[in-house]
Amino acid sequence: MATIKKRSRLPAERFAFTKKRKEPITDARHVRNAVARFDQVKGVTDAERDAAWKRIRAAARKFGVDIHVVGWRSLMKNRKTSRRR
Repeated sequence: MATIKKRSRLPAERFAFTKKRKEPITDARHVRNAVARFDQVKGVTDAERDAAWKRIRAAARKFGVDIHVVGWRSLMKNRKTSRRR
């Protein structure tokens, strides 16, 4: 995204985490970035992570990005999920 203004115009479904509007998945570069930063998104439930992972996988197929991990849990650095407190 070139600017915050352009990002704010994107519909929520163009983000991995729709409610928080985190991790845009609008092209191959952004999909790879969403995977790399997946564990850095805070304040989301496991259900929201499941839904975000499905959106990321669909976008990866659309843009021809290979994802070599089985599921999002393997991306978590400390092996704990970030849950709302």
